[in-house]
Amino acid sequence: MKPLGKARLAASETGSRFVLQLLAIMFLVEFVKGALLVSVLPLYLDNVLRFSGFLIGLTFALQYMGDNLFRSPIGWAIDRIGYKPVMFAGVLLTMTSVSLLKWSSDPFWVVAACALLGVGTSPLWPCVMTAATSRGGEKAQSTVISTIYLAWFSGVGIGPIVINFFEDVRYETPLNILLAMSAAGIALAMTLPRGERSSDRADGQPEQAGPAPVGRGRIGRIKAYFAEAHAALTVRPIFYPALFLQTFALGLLIPVLTIYAREVLHFTAKQYSLLLLIGGAVTALLMVPVGRMCDRWGIMRFSSAGFLLSGGALLLFTLGRDFVYVVAMVVLLGTGYALLIPAWNALVATAVPKEKRGAIWGFFLTIEGLGTVSGSVASGLLRDWAGHEAPFIVSGTVLLVLFVAQLFIFPRRLLTS
Repeated sequence: MKPLGKARLAASETGSRFVLQLLAIMFLVEFVKGALLVSVLPLYLDNVLRFSGFLIGLTFALQYMGDNLFRSPIGWAIDRIGYKPVMFAGVLLTMTSVSLLKWSSDPFWVVAACALLGVGTSPLWPCVMTAATSRGGEKAQSTVISTIYLAWFSGVGIGPIVINFFEDVRYETPLNILLAMSAAGIALAMTLPRGERSSDRADGQPEQAGPAPVGRGRIGRIKAYFAEAHAALTVRPIFYPALFLQTFALGLLIPVLTIYAREVLHFTAKQYSLLLLIGGAVTALLMVPVGRMCDRWGIMRFSSAGFLLSGGALLLFTLGRDFVYVVAMVVLLGTGYALLIPAWNALVATAVPKEKRGAIWGFFLTIEGLGTVSGSVASGLLRDWAGHEAPFIVSGTVLLVLFVAQLFIFPRRLLTS
């Protein structure tokens, strides 16, 4: 092998190891975040602090707002200063948030901790999506994205399942576990290689970029940078509301899922954990194979089936109370999301220009974050005004609307390629 070939192989192996490190950090952080948002906080805010449905939704929204507000700036920071300092700071803030929840039960500090959790987790998706998609290649976008979501889904799914087995009145044991997971994330973030930036290719060479943006001072340069990145996008205007609505549908479910299972279905903690395990296992087992099939056979059929199955399952979910019926709906929903996630996000990835991956992924993830924030607030309002079933019905309807809207979002060549 020629020296240049050896160098590229070594760089590729280093890049793969780097992406695996980021995916491991994602798993740990999402374990913490999922456990807090799904298992600990809903019951703590509802049963202990006696927050109203609206206030619970608002508290969750503050977490997502903290996450969302920093995603675009973090995308820019990844392009400029690299992954390691950004990711390390995020995991450190996440651990600080868990510490606040452990050592203070004052409502003010609980709300502040939720907002801080959002700030701490904000580097996660821009870092991982930018690094993995830049090193995965355009012909394997669905496979790469399904792997990312597998790491995310494993963390956010296993976290609540584990924590449900360690419930106690004062939440000391769950929070100790989450502190340990946060500490492991910090240790792993410290091992990330220095100097890795989103403008580096898999072969270790920097992407070719145009002249540096011209502006007056730092703020002017940042504005010019984002203006240049936005000008490189080739998407139709309907793309942006679709990004918003896709996560809005998910945001509607998060604050009410645990409460619905306990107060409406009257499931025990073990039954609820089993439901999460079944739904998560179905999605996790199918996601990577679906990603490979998307890369091989095209995207349209998988995204269409995903929207239909997910939307239909959510509309049918509230029609039954029997455990077997609910399990069937959870399996249907898990299958729908396994089809939808790789296909939809592969379509989104086609709109990201290579030269400014960090900034554009941060921008897209900001829009998606706004959808999650709005969904969380709307969920509490719907629950207070129209009952426990309303968030599920609205979420399913939104997904069915997106099934139709996707036909008008992307050029036809992308849907059939």
